[in-house]
Amino acid sequence: MYEEQLSKALSVEGLSQQDIEGALETPKEPKLGDICLPCFKFARAMRLAPPVIAAKLLPYAQEQEFVDRAEVAGGYLNIFFNRAVIADKIKEVALSGNRAGSGKEGEGKTICIDYSSVNIAKPFHIGHLSTTVIGGALYRIFEHLGYKVVGINHLGDWGTQFGKLIVATRKWSSLGEVEKNDEYFLNSLYVRYHKEAEKNPALDDEARAWFKRIEDGDGEATQYFDVFKQVTMKAVGKIYDRLRIKFDSYAGESFYNDKMDSCLDILREKNLLVESDGAQVVMLDEYDMPPCLLVKADGATLYATRDIAAAYYRKRMYDFEKCLYVVAYQQNLHFKQLFQVLKLMDFAGAKDMEHIAFGMVSMEDGAMSTRNGRVIWLKDVLDKAVEKAAAIIDEKNPNIKDKAAIAESVGVGAVVFSALFNNRIKDIVFSFDKVLNFDGETSPYLQYTYARCASALRKGGEPDCSAMDVSAITDDEGYEVIKSVLSFGDSVRQAAKLREPCCVSRHIIDLAEKFNRFYIGHRIIVDDAAVRNARLLLTKATANVIRTGLCLLGIDAPEEM
Repeated sequence: MYEEQLSKALSVEGLSQQDIEGALETPKEPKLGDICLPCFKFARAMRLAPPVIAAKLLPYAQEQEFVDRAEVAGGYLNIFFNRAVIADKIKEVALSGNRAGSGKEGEGKTICIDYSSVNIAKPFHIGHLSTTVIGGALYRIFEHLGYKVVGINHLGDWGTQFGKLIVATRKWSSLGEVEKNDEYFLNSLYVRYHKEAEKNPALDDEARAWFKRIEDGDGEATQYFDVFKQVTMKAVGKIYDRLRIKFDSYAGESFYNDKMDSCLDILREKNLLVESDGAQVVMLDEYDMPPCLLVKADGATLYATRDIAAAYYRKRMYDFEKCLYVVAYQQNLHFKQLFQVLKLMDFAGAKDMEHIAFGMVSMEDGAMSTRNGRVIWLKDVLDKAVEKAAAIIDEKNPNIKDKAAIAESVGVGAVVFSALFNNRIKDIVFSFDKVLNFDGETSPYLQYTYARCASALRKGGEPDCSAMDVSAITDDEGYEVIKSVLSFGDSVRQAAKLREPCCVSRHIIDLAEKFNRFYIGHRIIVDDAAVRNARLLLTKATANVIRTGLCLLGIDAPEEM
């Protein structure tokens, strides 16, 4: 808040605006100012002591209409804002609706985000939660800042697992039975196949033969493949709806089957593709990486081959500014190899590819394994969260309208928020008790705070901004709320810059805590119209920011709870 204006004002005495803006900090203690400039890093270039530099910059800070006073404290320039001027700024936030913290810096720019990327014939488990909700949040955050965003679900719809499923279906079920059932039934066939294959390895030969028939476009094999895909997409579509997730493209691995040869030709032309034990690889020794395997000895291609083809297709199709891959950190090496190979190919978008890594989710008793049937299904987690939410609502507000819809919003929101509150790189040991905790730094707390604001606004009516006593909201508690409201846009931009949705989630938690302290200490609906208008305006601005923040995370904001 005001960093740009201050940095322009203080870019004197040989200091650049960029230098100033990069050095500005928010003091940990409010008594030290609203913002401060440590001058130590400028001492060598200016050949002056930090306190002298701070003293030179002091008058430039004091000239600003939003500054109440500035003072030198050692090597720091501490700046205190004019609370009445700052408070007046919340009018535009109160009128912004769902556009609080939005921006236009992304206009004319396209960002591709590859996320979720479910595997056909496998149900959504808790391990899919992070990529899905992180990707969805980044989609909405960039869109909020004016970017054109292309959400891509790079489906895992290729590989010998489909041959395995055909074998399993033919031996222990039928295509008709698969069509009538769901993805869990498909998964049970997949698990059974692996148990049987341990006793009878010949099944793997059958599976490879069936997958070869899929590759060759065999009608019978393709029919099985299409049914597996239809059953899966119908099921995952329901999960995406509950999580408020959307995609603009479902082009998966199979989509790139006819697009790999041209990429391999480029590699050959540049003498990058070499033979190693019958396979074709790109050597990456000088980059301290193992060879990138692109074609196996039997002629089969790999993930990396299809990812190269996908990169070329996306650049040609969308001309992206950035292409982000929201994939667990276990794939760090894969993406380092992929990006390096693309650089060696002189791919136009090579410098604009980013791996947005996140931590892994494990069960409390160890890692998950789909083939061994050791998973926590995401649908079960969502259902259990909604069930608990309904029980709490029954206890606290049994006569509330739309109880089922509110329970869905609260329960699903709690699960989503659990994956978006911490830095994305952090590993998660999944625990129902933690995810379903409705106290503290959780989305139910945010939703309750929003509902509290909505209730006050229903009772108090629309605030009259022309008849407002600003002093009613500029005491210490009110001023903390104002600063949090006005700095929300900074957190949205930080979330985009760092690719960290937690910048948004933590900001609105902080705002909710500050507003609730204000709410407890100050009545909103009072007889004095000027005081009431000011406090209603602050309440409306707070509600807009919390609702917008929840929306960016993919979480509903019920009007009542």
